[in-house]
Amino acid sequence: MNFTQVARAEERIRSQVRRTPVERSTFLSSAQADVWLKLEHLQETGSFKWRGALNKMATLSEAELARGVVTASNGNHGMAVCAAGALRGIRPQVYLREGAPEERVRLIRDLGGDPCRFGQTPLDAEREARRQAAERGQVFISPYNDAEVVAGQGTIGLELAAQLPKLDRLFVAVGGGGLIGGIGLALRALRPGVRLVGCWPAHSAAMAKSLEAGRIVEVEEAPTLSESTAGGIEEGSLTFPLCQSVIDERILVSEEEIRHAMWLIAQHERWMVEGAAAVAVAGYLRWRAERQDGQSEALRGEKETIAILLCGRNISPTHFFDICQGGCP
Repeated sequence: MNFTQVARAEERIRSQVRRTPVERSTFLSSAQADVWLKLEHLQETGSFKWRGALNKMATLSEAELARGVVTASNGNHGMAVCAAGALRGIRPQVYLREGAPEERVRLIRDLGGDPCRFGQTPLDAEREARRQAAERGQVFISPYNDAEVVAGQGTIGLELAAQLPKLDRLFVAVGGGGLIGGIGLALRALRPGVRLVGCWPAHSAAMAKSLEAGRIVEVEEAPTLSESTAGGIEEGSLTFPLCQSVIDERILVSEEEIRHAMWLIAQHERWMVEGAAAVAVAGYLRWRAERQDGQSEALRGEKETIAILLCGRNISPTHFFDICQGGCP
């Protein structure tokens, strides 16, 4: 993949996506860093996934659409594919793991999709969706392993380059790698000095462990509050070499850190975000805490400009408050 694909995606979808704002966080900023939040949770369908789904759907021919579209998702990607499909007059089939949050299943149905539960993990659902699509001759839209999906997500990088021209470091939650991979393509071309920090829940860190091993590996996972980033990486995924080339630092955070970050963003920024968005905030807080002594080389010299991507908001108020009860000070 290359920057040209991201630029073409931007031309293709610019009239149908929100140019989400960046806001300075007084609470997260310090004497050493100005911290900005990229409010991608304000995007259509409540997450960044709208960009990739819209770009992919725009590239499909009428014949492909007529045969049908299948995808797999923990929720956000499926919702975005359904909404993008509705613009082209189709009803995509969306595979989710058994036990996926009921409110996300309902939202997929409300957006015009046909939800189907399969398997115990997101990767189980993804493999079955791909198999079914191949058997029926339908288009399968991967939540991350698709060049047009990745290019669509990369348009966030184009916006950040214009919004924060002095950006030094960006914190992004990572699942399959499509989001940070696409953003990385854009920033490597436009702002090559920006350091990309990939953030994972320790309970579900397949890409992080694969990067560490130098190859895609299967990782035992545990339930995580970061439902949107959960799941393994399929063999041969185009996002793996992309992540190898663009991720500069890796941070894993605990479930308690995710929970606490969700509460802090609600308390200080007045945003109710889902667990995946809080992973990036928790990653930043961990990074900052490790440099609190004031003598670290990382904090000497000019003040840094840091951005944290808030990637989604699709969580019910009841679920949010149930989660945050354990994270409130």
